[in-house]
Amino acid sequence: MMQFPSKLIADAVASFSKLPGIGEKTALRLVLHLLKQDKDQVSSFSSAIERMRNEIKFCSTCHNVSDEQICTICVDTRRDQSKICIVENIRDIIAIENTGVYNGLYHVLGGIISPVDGIGPDQLNIASLMSRIEQGACKELIMALNPTMEGDTTIFYITKLSKDKNISITSISRGIAFGGELEYTDDLTLARSFSGRLPYENYLSN
Repeated sequence: MMQFPSKLIADAVASFSKLPGIGEKTALRLVLHLLKQDKDQVSSFSSAIERMRNEIKFCSTCHNVSDEQICTICVDTRRDQSKICIVENIRDIIAIENTGVYNGLYHVLGGIISPVDGIGPDQLNIASLMSRIEQGACKELIMALNPTMEGDTTIFYITKLSKDKNISITSISRGIAFGGELEYTDDLTLARSFSGRLPYENYLSN
């Protein structure tokens, strides 16, 4: 463990080290960088983090992060209300939006079904998805879950619940390697996966 000349520095480094992907050396670089900044800049930085944590909301419709009760995507009347793209988490929405190829709505499950990890359907935002489908505006569910065993299990479960709802269920094409994650997929590959989406039954028959 590194030794520090100041307990204040040590505490700051320990706090940064708790962030994913940030080791002790990187944390120290960040702390020393902040130490060189004006106090007003550091106060603005810490205030932005505090406000984000205390004031952020989750969309009451799709569960995306939002500054208001309903997110900017859900209230945008220019978006195709007949399509709902099912994603595991908020990072996937950001990845898909960056491709610029999708103009429908989203629904964040907040995870995927994983019995090994003790995660069942009741712990995900599946009930609220079914409520949205019942409203009748949705004509296509686009499954954009990570191509893993757990992702496929989740897709199969939602498909069974939706089979009598008179909607088409498609899945993004498997240009993404099995076991890969959407958020780390390059924009071009992800865009092609959306453009080449197929009826979910096609994957079941392979």
